[in-house]
Amino acid sequence: MPQLRPLDRIDQIEGLQSVPRPIVAAKTDYPAGEATRWHSHARGQLVYGISGVMAVRAASGEGASENGATGIWVVPPERAVWVPANVEHRTEFRTAVEMRSLFIRADAAAPLPDTCRVVTISPLMRELIQAACEIPVEYDADGPDGRVMDVLMDQLAVLDQTPLHLPLPEDPRITGMAETLAQDPADPRTLDDWARVAGASARTLARLFIKQTGMTFGAWRQQARLLKALEMLAQGQSVTATALDLGYDSPSAFIAMFRKALGVSPGKYFGN
Repeated sequence: MPQLRPLDRIDQIEGLQSVPRPIVAAKTDYPAGEATRWHSHARGQLVYGISGVMAVRAASGEGASENGATGIWVVPPERAVWVPANVEHRTEFRTAVEMRSLFIRADAAAPLPDTCRVVTISPLMRELIQAACEIPVEYDADGPDGRVMDVLMDQLAVLDQTPLHLPLPEDPRITGMAETLAQDPADPRTLDDWARVAGASARTLARLFIKQTGMTFGAWRQQARLLKALEMLAQGQSVTATALDLGYDSPSAFIAMFRKALGVSPGKYFGN
């Protein structure tokens, strides 16, 4: 489990929430293995790492996910997570991460999604985010800095979404198995095996998965494997080792799953 600290960098950015500007940026770097505490912001937040891999968990309630369930959003390189205002969340740092955040005032965030989303960061957006982090917090809204922020807001509204979300159920009959599989999606146990652990029939568990996550158990487990694969590959693990660690019979079977889910091979996804 990630190492939590009594005080973290969240305390350093609380003052940004009341800055009289529609958008402000912040730098907060973290070592591998840490996590923020559960928290929320008065502003929406774009969570982006110029390096490293993160996972954002959002709690139940407004903006948590499409169906109201807790979810995990994995953030590999060149991706970011949009977290709407007042959504309880925490960020887990799977590697060392140079995190760059944008905080968007509610009125300015109206064109943006009202639920968490993973989005693709273009080269232009990457440069704009880094430039924003060097701009004074109370910048001149009518000057050059303000124009940079205006372009940034325009780009935020057209970011492409990426299906890197794993919904987590809340029914106690399946929460334990879901957490176990989210951590170790190579676990080979079938629904019949889990039914003996949960004290409910396999049919009941299958029905609960669809009701609480919007996905069949098989599709959900495949999504868990995809997200874990992204973490492994982003940390430099080979495609072959990743495929075998996740329980695939061959690298080709893993590559076929990856291509079907994300439209490209692992090598192309990571720019190799």
